[in-house]
Amino acid sequence: MFEIAVTRTFRATHAVRIGGAMEEPHAHDWRVHATIAGGALDDDDLLCDFHAVEASLDAMLDRWRDADLNHQPPFAGGPLPTAERVAEAIAAGLALALRGVLPEGAHVRRVAVTEAPGCEAAVTPGEAAQR
Repeated sequence: MFEIAVTRTFRATHAVRIGGAMEEPHAHDWRVHATIAGGALDDDDLLCDFHAVEASLDAMLDRWRDADLNHQPPFAGGPLPTAERVAEAIAAGLALALRGVLPEGAHVRRVAVTEAPGCEAAVTPGEAAQR
């Protein structure tokens, strides 16, 4: 199995419910670490061009930069933007953006989101969930 990973950061505000009480909106410098995995390389001996993953991830994160995540899709009217849900949304969006770019059998293996130093949430959507 081969893996490549890309890391990006963005600043955004959110508020979540803890113990039934809504927090006040507050900002984080979010760090996103996305891992792509697959069992075979393409004709250039690459799992996927890093630039393609970076461009897809940047396009997703640009809409959230300096925004209140509670008012941005998919969180506006949907789930609260917990770190877990942010990781899930990024994984789903990245899988969609990379369809047709990744070689057969390659997939988004894991997306980890750090909202504060030492506080990481991750999702491992798996290959089957991305087809």
